[in-house]
Amino acid sequence: MTPNDLFSSLHQHFGGLMPELARSAQEDLQRQARAAVLSVINKLDLVTREDFEIQTEVLRRTREKLDQLEARVAELERQLADR
Repeated sequence: MTPNDLFSSLHQHFGGLMPELARSAQEDLQRQARAAVLSVINKLDLVTREDFEIQTEVLRRTREKLDQLEARVAELERQLADR
């Protein structure tokens, strides 16, 4: 859920509860809350889902290569031991 989705959901829930006279206060509070949350999120140094998936794939390929190399080293060690 993106920050905008979160705020839209909160806006819908609170929108039905507040009388018309409080709408401007609600909108001001929403703008301030959005700015505060986005500021915190930006400071968290988070990665996007796409970047996470890319790194997961890189790690998977690296693990496969490591497994292959470990098997090759074991085979070479076995050959040396047989001599």
